[in-house]
Amino acid sequence: MQHKPKLSFWQIWNMSFGFLGIQFGYALQGGFMSRIFETLGADEHSLPLLWIAAPLTGLIVQPIIGQMSDNTWHSRYGRRRPYFLIGAILASLTLLVVPHSPALWIAAGGLWILDASMNISMEPFRALVADKLPDSQRSFGFVVQTLIIGVSTWVASNLPKLISSLGVSNESDPGVVPMSVKIAFGIGAVIFLAAILYTVFTTDEYPPEDMEAFRVEQKAKAGLVNTLKEVGKNIADMPLTMKKLGVVQFFSWFAFFCMWSMANPALTDHVFEASKPAAIEFVNSTADQIDAYRIQDKAFNDASDQVGAYMGNYGLSSMAFALILTLWTAKRRINRKYVHMLSLFAGGYGFISMYFVTEPSMLILSFVCVGFSWGSILSMPYAMLSSTLDPNRMGVYMGIFNMFIVIPQIVAATSLTNIYQAIFGQEPINAMLLAGSSLIIAGMANFLITDKKAVTYSPELSE
Repeated sequence: MQHKPKLSFWQIWNMSFGFLGIQFGYALQGGFMSRIFETLGADEHSLPLLWIAAPLTGLIVQPIIGQMSDNTWHSRYGRRRPYFLIGAILASLTLLVVPHSPALWIAAGGLWILDASMNISMEPFRALVADKLPDSQRSFGFVVQTLIIGVSTWVASNLPKLISSLGVSNESDPGVVPMSVKIAFGIGAVIFLAAILYTVFTTDEYPPEDMEAFRVEQKAKAGLVNTLKEVGKNIADMPLTMKKLGVVQFFSWFAFFCMWSMANPALTDHVFEASKPAAIEFVNSTADQIDAYRIQDKAFNDASDQVGAYMGNYGLSSMAFALILTLWTAKRRINRKYVHMLSLFAGGYGFISMYFVTEPSMLILSFVCVGFSWGSILSMPYAMLSSTLDPNRMGVYMGIFNMFIVIPQIVAATSLTNIYQAIFGQEPINAMLLAGSSLIIAGMANFLITDKKAVTYSPELSE
């Protein structure tokens, strides 16, 4: 097995910094795509289905990219970095275009392209941590990634509100996305590409130990058909711990899909009492009708900005969570299973509490609790998994593991409205009750994880 020296904090920071850009894209997507869809005429019941493009893309792209990156070696850019760069260029271009969509179907297609592009960059980033770090630094490495993700989530979530406060218009005609959102997505495009380039040019990768044998294997596995065969074989040979973690992941990501697709209509309606007004045709409307529309639409856009800003608090608390774990895991062991379980319970409380808030500022605490779950979801499952995998198949297994992220989102996209309405009632806020219940189930599922190497790792142990 290849010996991996311990890396300094700044080396780990440099290799993780590109995630700032990736998460900037995901935070803009998660916080404001539903707002764009509503602006272009979607009602809240159709939102989950419009989001189906994102998980479907991940289901297809991530295992394939993982397998391809395992069998790639570029003399200058290494194994994972070519995929970072390709994904960043495509995602940045899409971020520039999506808020200018003239029709709902174009925005939905833009979400498909955006998510595919971000997946091309994201999956190899997970594998890079496992490639570069010895087992004793794995938890630390994934937690540093989470720290960077938290910063990015908070900044991106607050960006439209900040831009509006600088005097940029937050109002628009029916079917037109406000300029504040367009500018925010443009800034996101620049940050995405710049952050990825920083990692590409500051981080080296370890070459294969036996380059000649690697080239032979690379040639044998070349081509899409061989790639798909290898992905299928690895799915069939999936380790037991990975399957158990998949149960935890299923309910965790089901919950967060509820938030991304439904938080804006749920909270603007339930907390701010400022739902999106039905579109009108200015040509055939009276002056009073137009004025009423503009007032209600401005209230919706202002409430949406505020929801996005409150949602950014889950980025801040995930950052605090990551910072505490960074300091702790640098020198001490943790029980990954119980850390993850308690964090998921905290998020479950956060989602359920949204139903009971009596004033908007109370959402801060709700999203802070959600952030504890988010910080753990982005680090603990990957630390547990990477400790049990064959290093030579790290990329493909990280890609396959992400199937447990996208499958629950596909389930939610096709059935979320029916589930929450059947269990809790018709109002959109009930989607948050479903999200909270799902996170509590995910927390309980951690009892399935029994592999000692997955559960805990001591930094004092030799490699």
